Amino acid sequence: MRVLTDDLGYAAGLAPEVRRVVSLVPSITEALAATCPERLVGATDWCTHPADLAVQRVRGTKNPDRRAIEALRPDLVMANKEENRELDVRRLRESGIPVWVTDIESVPGALTSLGRLFTEALDVEVPGWLREAAAEWGGPVPDPTLRVAVAIWRDPWMVVGSSTFTGDVVARLGWRNVFAEHAGRYPAVPLDELDRDDIDVVLLPDEPYVFTADDGPEAFHRTRTALVSGRLLTWYGPSLVGARRALTDAVTA
Repeated sequence: MRVLTDDLGYAAGLAPEVRRVVSLVPSITEALAATCPERLVGATDWCTHPADLAVQRVRGTKNPDRRAIEALRPDLVMANKEENRELDVRRLRESGIPVWVTDIESVPGALTSLGRLFTEALDVEVPGWLREAAAEWGGPVPDPTLRVAVAIWRDPWMVVGSSTFTGDVVARLGWRNVFAEHAGRYPAVPLDELDRDDIDVVLLPDEPYVFTADDGPEAFHRTRTALVSGRLLTWYGPSLVGARRALTDAVTA
């Protein structure tokens, strides 16, 4: 038995070899599938990448099927502080299943956390895509050239606020999130606080709310909008490779 500490400081007892992993986090599911697919035995219904992922589904991130997870006899379950409920993590641990919880609020933090997962918990080499992502997103945060807001929901309208991974992605693209100093991480705001002259562009991703050309842009009359990939904006993992150029092109085109 090995004892390793996850991102929240919890000491998880792991088998000498972690061979069976269930992921309750879409980003981590994609990372595992790209690096050591033979170890991934279960994932949520929201784990949509890679498209041909063929593992046992264990329901959603907020309502995982604990019996299905137990039946898979995992050596480790991957969870995330923001995406998964503490109650589910606690009950899985009480059933004797080791759970590793990540806490991601920045790009460097995501890269470091994933590096620890692979090298410490799974005992595999740092994958090439992780090195590419570190090279693409490394360096100092540039001075902002655009004032942006990132909508994540409508009715009510909600945006990305403070201390989020997405907010850090935006900053590293050279944009200023006008709600970065908001007390909430994902606050609800009136539409007129989004549709205003001092915001250059409002980003409308396709997740968690599915903004489309017919659903979202029509609400704005003063501020330009840009439809962007939610996966590139909010997922950490292989999707980070190439995301800088793709997001920049989508917003500045």
